[in-house]
Amino acid sequence: MENKIKGNRHVITPDMLEDLPSPVQRYLTYTGVVGYPWIDTIRLEQRGKFRQGSDRPWMSLTAEEYYTTDPPSLEWNARFKIAGLPLLRARDKYESGHGHMFGQLAGIFTIFDIIDERLDQGAMLRYLSEIFWFPTAFLGTNIKWEEVDADSANVIFTDHGKTVTARMHFDDAGRPTNFTALRYREMGGEFSLDPWSTPLLSYGEWAGLNIPTRGQAVWNLESGDLLYADLEITEIEYNYST
Repeated sequence: MENKIKGNRHVITPDMLEDLPSPVQRYLTYTGVVGYPWIDTIRLEQRGKFRQGSDRPWMSLTAEEYYTTDPPSLEWNARFKIAGLPLLRARDKYESGHGHMFGQLAGIFTIFDIIDERLDQGAMLRYLSEIFWFPTAFLGTNIKWEEVDADSANVIFTDHGKTVTARMHFDDAGRPTNFTALRYREMGGEFSLDPWSTPLLSYGEWAGLNIPTRGQAVWNLESGDLLYADLEITEIEYNYST
């Protein structure tokens, strides 16, 4: 289903939801977007933990992330502590249909610098999964929806001629509970297409919107689930269309 919004200078009205699948209508009503202005840019801060594999230690992290909605983009800048020391910095970026991952140790040694078409797919899915934090963007013209059942719907995101698809899951109250997709995973320069999910664990109100405040990232592998990130929002700021 194509959304009705044409352009980005508007306030969300009830008729913009009426043709969406019923669980998506329930979700967007829960968020409080009706009557809310379109969100142009977002800045948020996070804290949490991350690990590179089931046999690798958890690293605590703090991060700052920036998004735009028209055109869609993200930039995630994180600092990780290794053995209690803030030694690792990483940047994950999506812009103009392309992803880029960069990491540096001790501010000197580049330990990864990845640009790849398969990374583009992963970066697009990351952006799509994080629209939960600025839900007016789910009504953008680059988003389409497909009916699945009473508690889930497929969401399709197109940007710069590329398209990714995921499934979103909701509870009876309209709260989002999970986001699932096939996503490319990079390990040591090799890529594999694996099931990926982002279960959502807690919720809160920020700037008048009901959004998830804590979530995880999991590779759902044949060998077992690999939980590799657990993040909590500590601050969020929105800029709106005028």
